[in-house]
Amino acid sequence: MSNHALQNAAEILRKSRCTIAFTGAGISVESGIPPFRGPGGVWSKYDPEKFEKGYFKRHPEEVWHLLKEIFYDTQARAKPNPAHLALAELEAAGRLAAVITQNIDGLHQAAGSKTVYEYHGSTRRMQCLDCRTFFDAATISLDILPPPCPHCGGLLKPDFVFFSEAIDFDVHREATELAKGSDVCLIVGTGGEVMPAGRIPLVTRNAGGTVIEINRFETRYSYGFSDIFLQGKAGTMLPKLVDLILG
Repeated sequence: MSNHALQNAAEILRKSRCTIAFTGAGISVESGIPPFRGPGGVWSKYDPEKFEKGYFKRHPEEVWHLLKEIFYDTQARAKPNPAHLALAELEAAGRLAAVITQNIDGLHQAAGSKTVYEYHGSTRRMQCLDCRTFFDAATISLDILPPPCPHCGGLLKPDFVFFSEAIDFDVHREATELAKGSDVCLIVGTGGEVMPAGRIPLVTRNAGGTVIEINRFETRYSYGFSDIFLQGKAGTMLPKLVDLILG
């Protein structure tokens, strides 16, 4: 990756009237959160079928022990890394309209990002499947599994998308509309393998916008789709890019 490409990307982003960031597991790996796919990913160690909503309702204790181990114990130690902080800085400077993320870890918000569309939901919230009340996950003790609903004693489920569950329609609609009206989509840490989220950069591109990609390795976006491909770690490349944009 040449410094010329970095300079070009910064120039495009400086001129953009509306920029969105589209992020995936690659941005959070540097905070110690494992990806779902690939070597060492969650699905290489755990059976994905156990995270199907019907299975969860039939075997809540078993699945909750997995949820605590995979998500809550890991995320309790995770902190935003320089890539999360760089995006928050870009937004604070008025250069980034929103982050559209496939991640469920809440690290964008922890870094200071204000407008975040969580395509697949979040571990930071839980919902009771009986009384439908939502709760801040930080207020729920995981000493007893499954944790009972504080209101009715019913079954709590993390508010992220399990297999067989639909994407939140409002999030999908709003993110798609924003992508359609953006001059630039900045891809960070995702190869766009998961649909429908993976179509977000395509929406911007089809509306005449520019796609800038930051990934450690080439992805399905890199081949004839991304206008600029900045190869490297998100935690290294994004701060460099933001420094050039903000001068």
